[in-house]
Amino acid sequence: MSTLRYALYRMMTMVLTLLVVSVLVFAIINLPPGDYLSNQINELQATGQSAGVAKAEFLRREYSLDQPLWKQYMIWVGFLPGPNGFSGLLQGDWGWSFEFERPVADIVGDSLWLTVLVNLAAVLFIYAVALPLGMLAAAKSRSWIDYTAALVAYLGLATPNFLLALILFYYGHKYFNLPIGGLMDPIFEQQPLTWDKLKSILVHLIVPTFVIGTSGASAMTQRLRANMLDELGKPYVETAIAKGLSERRMLVKYPLRVAFNPFVADIGNLLPSMVSGSVLVSVVLGLQTIGPTLLTALKTQDQFLSGFVLMFVALLTLIGTMISDILLVMLDPRIRYEGRDA
Repeated sequence: MSTLRYALYRMMTMVLTLLVVSVLVFAIINLPPGDYLSNQINELQATGQSAGVAKAEFLRREYSLDQPLWKQYMIWVGFLPGPNGFSGLLQGDWGWSFEFERPVADIVGDSLWLTVLVNLAAVLFIYAVALPLGMLAAAKSRSWIDYTAALVAYLGLATPNFLLALILFYYGHKYFNLPIGGLMDPIFEQQPLTWDKLKSILVHLIVPTFVIGTSGASAMTQRLRANMLDELGKPYVETAIAKGLSERRMLVKYPLRVAFNPFVADIGNLLPSMVSGSVLVSVVLGLQTIGPTLLTALKTQDQFLSGFVLMFVALLTLIGTMISDILLVMLDPRIRYEGRDA
């Protein structure tokens, strides 16, 4: 099976998996009793606001929330027509946010690409730090380099992200004049992308990238060191050195490629775990990412907004998993696609 055929196969399975995830997401969101509009109607009835009750009832009918759950799901995805015809996720209609009283697309529009940008920068930071530090710690095992790398890694794991964010905010602004909070200057919000806006985003990315990526880089450094030490103790390493291969070339060509396999496989879980795990950091840093929006949507039972955000995180997981599977085959020749050699 060629790489292209395998990629197409993985895309097909990704679509089917995403369909199953959509069912689970919809079911879990509707597990708690009531919903946003039901709770609002109860509050309005208790205070005698008949006009507000009429509006909430209209929204229930407009978005098919008065229908059975199975039909609500089919309309939400776009398999069945609703009051306005076929208008679901498949048709590009992400629904209406009852909490913010705006279309979901308007709320998460900028947040989506900013979320991807922040977490992509954090992933690149993790690999850029952990790869050389873990390899150097293994190659210089039981030396001051190894002990220093271990100390830095333990500090990164032990320091809470929100506390690190506050520290970096204070000293970064005091000594390096780094901006405080957000992912861009306020004047660039809701503006098209320009070179000045891009520069503002890159400067604002420095602190969030370091804060979000520190714990991941620390954990990966320790794991890579352990895997490298295991590989360095195997006979093929001694054989390569005996044949005159330089230590640096030997490390990169053989032990590193084998020890790095688990970290390539982790790409599928790294992006979504960082999105969901950086919610508190996003709140502390005032980042315009999707994390705080998801937190608000879940607290208020805003089902269309929370459902779309969860589907977006699931899509990131599936895309990351597909990329990691393809990279694993390219990295390690011992791994083959099913039926490739047939």
